[in-house]
Amino acid sequence: MSKTLSWVLRHGTQSEGLAMRPDGYVRVDDLLKIPKMRDVNLEQLEKIVKSDAKTRYHLLFEPDKESTSSEEIWWIRANQGHSIKTVVLDLQPITSTADIPAGTAVHGTTCQAWDKIRTQGLSKMSRNHIHLAQGVPGSGVISGMRKSSQILIYIDVQKALDAGITFFLSANGVVLTTGDERGFLAPQYFARVETAKGELVLEWERTEAQRDRVDGAKSLEEETQTAMAESPDHVK
Repeated sequence: MSKTLSWVLRHGTQSEGLAMRPDGYVRVDDLLKIPKMRDVNLEQLEKIVKSDAKTRYHLLFEPDKESTSSEEIWWIRANQGHSIKTVVLDLQPITSTADIPAGTAVHGTTCQAWDKIRTQGLSKMSRNHIHLAQGVPGSGVISGMRKSSQILIYIDVQKALDAGITFFLSANGVVLTTGDERGFLAPQYFARVETAKGELVLEWERTEAQRDRVDGAKSLEEETQTAMAESPDHVK
């Protein structure tokens, strides 16, 4: 049932006919009326929220701001992971790596997906953000990565920030980024890549070394051309 709840709150409110506030909350009484949730009551919903290991949901008890009534009612939302473009979550901006409690941002993926990621970078795809965890499964991390991840991509957040890419921290501790104007976080912002067993992905290391050599050669060539152009002995 948790997977159904996650899908509805992150992606399916429109198709299920649910009204969603700009901050992502929907009325619990409306949620429990839809066919997908008809076998769930408020008490069971509270148990789902409290027992969710990744703290994906948040329950709120307050009046309907669009109603004249002051009666408090239950609301629920997903803390992140939306594909619904109108949702504006109360995210904490990250301005330096010091704003990340663990100081680490890592994306977990599969070997199959890595074949594309290593050349094109990470993509937010249909979601509003690319999701990054503050560590790896087993290190106390509770949200932001699947336990089944085979490849771990560590992000140089400061380098990306310096390039103008924005990052945020969700209410449940997931590091989020919209990436560049195309919705990608390019490979140049990968600090290192490992397998889930902690082994370096040598193919990536070789690719990076080759890229560094090419960039270094280009820089040397540019410096040489500049020096020649500025030399008084240079004949134009």
